[in-house]
Amino acid sequence: MTEPSPRPVHATTGGQPEEADRLRDILRAPGYLKVLALASLIGIPVSLIAFWFLVALHKLEHLLWDSLPQGLGWEAPPWWWPLPLLLIAGIAVGLVAAHLPGAGGHIPAYGLHSGGSSSAVLPGVVIAATASLPFGAVLGPEAPLIALGAGLALLFRDLTQMPATAQTTVLLTAAGAAAAIAAIFGNPLIAAVLLIEVAGVGGPRLFSVMLPALLSSGIGALVFTGFGRWTGLETGSLALKLPGPLPHLDVGDVLWTVPIALVLALFLHPLMATGGRAAGYISGRVLPRTVLCALGAAACIALYALVTGRSPTEAALSGRAALGELAADPHAWGVGALIAVLLAKGAAYALCLGSLRGGQVFPALFLGAAAGVLLAPLPGLGVVPAMAAGMAAATASTMRLPVSSALLVVLLLGSTAMMPVVILAAVTAFVTTELLPLGPVPPTEPEAGPEAQARSRP
Repeated sequence: MTEPSPRPVHATTGGQPEEADRLRDILRAPGYLKVLALASLIGIPVSLIAFWFLVALHKLEHLLWDSLPQGLGWEAPPWWWPLPLLLIAGIAVGLVAAHLPGAGGHIPAYGLHSGGSSSAVLPGVVIAATASLPFGAVLGPEAPLIALGAGLALLFRDLTQMPATAQTTVLLTAAGAAAAIAAIFGNPLIAAVLLIEVAGVGGPRLFSVMLPALLSSGIGALVFTGFGRWTGLETGSLALKLPGPLPHLDVGDVLWTVPIALVLALFLHPLMATGGRAAGYISGRVLPRTVLCALGAAACIALYALVTGRSPTEAALSGRAALGELAADPHAWGVGALIAVLLAKGAAYALCLGSLRGGQVFPALFLGAAAGVLLAPLPGLGVVPAMAAGMAAATASTMRLPVSSALLVVLLLGSTAMMPVVILAAVTAFVTTELLPLGPVPPTEPEAGPEAQARSRP
């Protein structure tokens, strides 16, 4: 990308151009305008591909957890159902991690990031996500979508023969990732804000990176919405349908928010650390140890179903569907079931974080909501404020992206009525998590097996 011509330096800035002048120079650069134009075009194909990818995952999940058990004569999946499905997931992801470039995408225990993507890793990302998410991994689709969108953006850049500079790589991967992630969150703003915090950049560079991301995700959201209506297909609704209107906050709701956030941060931090340790354990012998961790997660899910007599789907999968059911009728869950799902899904979540492929967001949302419903009988605390605080605290603690976490929960609720407790919970959980001991340090790039590494050498 062509660098902007130098501008006069203002004497009052100590030898550095003023921030406004630096941003103006970036926007005037011909190369940047070309990237902005390409970003607007990238949003269309990336969003269409992300749409079909999510539809395929949704249909496969329905087939494996609804249609197939019913076809075999069960009204709901039996307690042992997760064992064979997650065995298949472990074998498939282990083979991808050992043999394909990019190891199937980044390890979810190490958090979201948009770096390290390329068109070469796309097959592994798609296969690993398809083998993980519909087969019961306690993970969400957001991380594979980020990798998919970023890789597709670079593929389209190569097809248009745009120069492959470091700057175009950063800008287009952000644009592609935002366009894809907007498909699952249903809102281009949360996609842009999420990429702001994931990228971790500031100043003029922040705006230069986020303008293509916002433009691409906005156009992608328009395409996604219209295309969903035309085809009659859907990937599952993210918005929660709460019983009745949102209540007004009172003093008790606000006072209980800080303890709820502290408890959730202390509960989820060791789960994330366990996920990091599982990832380190798997790196020695990828295939057998991936299978072992996947079976461990399946055992936790099966044990939940066996002990409670409830469906294993509540402890398996990302938790999107179960979150909607919990929000619509929180009183349908007894205290024992809530404690059991927190323990079982939490343990399975930790094992999946280190072994399979997916994202952290949706399981964290469900765990936070379940903890909120469990704690709602506390004096002066309402169910909806408790759920809102729990979801905000859980996502901020796991993702360590407080602004994105707060915005996501507000969008889920469809109202700003819970905004004070959401922000307070997100900030409290984030600060608490940052003050706790650090977990395992992630590698700079996803590790691949010897065969994949050998093929990637020049």
